[in-house]
Amino acid sequence: GHIVRNWKVRWFVLLQDKLLYYKIAGGKKEPSPKGRILLDGCTITCPCLEYENRPLLIKLKTKTNTDYFLECCSREERDSWALDITGAIHAGHPVQVQELHRMKNSFRLLENISLHHIVERMCDSSTGIKLTRNLGQGNRYKETFTGSALVDWLISNSFAVSRFEAITLSSMLMEENFLKPVGARSTEATRYSDPSEQFLDDSTALYMFAESSKKNIIPKEELQFNISELSGTIVKQGFLAKQGHKRKNWKVRRFVLRADPAFLHYYDPTKEENRPVGGFSLRGCLVSALEDNGVPAGVKGNVQGNLFKIITKNDIHYYIQASSKAERAQWIEAIKPLT
Repeated sequence: GHIVRNWKVRWFVLLQDKLLYYKIAGGKKEPSPKGRILLDGCTITCPCLEYENRPLLIKLKTKTNTDYFLECCSREERDSWALDITGAIHAGHPVQVQELHRMKNSFRLLENISLHHIVERMCDSSTGIKLTRNLGQGNRYKETFTGSALVDWLISNSFAVSRFEAITLSSMLMEENFLKPVGARSTEATRYSDPSEQFLDDSTALYMFAESSKKNIIPKEELQFNISELSGTIVKQGFLAKQGHKRKNWKVRRFVLRADPAFLHYYDPTKEENRPVGGFSLRGCLVSALEDNGVPAGVKGNVQGNLFKIITKNDIHYYIQASSKAERAQWIEAIKPLT
């Protein structure tokens, strides 16, 4: 409410240029709307974390600077309303609406992303993620947060633009031992779920900061690279998801394609040092797109499509996901002349 700051149930109807809301009487909406929110010039914030105990909020600010706080019944409903309201706000710009729907189930992580920086921001006493006490398996855990709260926080702080992207980031934080699961719900997911689905976007799954979150350990299988193979001209670079050779899980890597000599290296975006974690010569390689109408043999986990495969001359198979068909085509076109 604008005068009395209480919360009331209203029936909402979204039109092309406005959002109408009706009073409920006797379980039915009244025939005339109680009010309306004009969407022209509106800005939307979702998730909105201004109310600590109300994680399901959408905030609308009109062009006259009036704030509306709308609370939904679930995160799925909240995100669905937010997407449709945003589409209505940009109704005169179909390209923007199309981009919104594309982003909903794609990943496009920030350039030069640093997990250390994200954790520092999460720990900030004023703007960081809110830590609470929770019960799980009969134990009382101090300073925990839920999986869905972390996803909301990452989106609201512009580290991700979609829930899929935020889950990918959260999985990276857990895999690099910045976070750890606590309680039955989140712990069981790490034991029995597919590696790419071990982080739960769920309000009952609990997580906390790991004691070793500030670790800086050199991997046992640290790879040594010849200086000459890193001296080639950079032809193309960008973020792609790569399937691991041992655990068969998917990790986001920054790929760098070089010519003269022709090599494809990939870097861990969570590491601050600028050295590859893997790479191979492209001479004698085969590169091809994989069909999106099924999961090929040898591919496991959370596959979103836009796959391509590189087979080295030593018969090592690399499975890689791009964020779109166009991006996949660009990478294949750039790699082929170097094989």
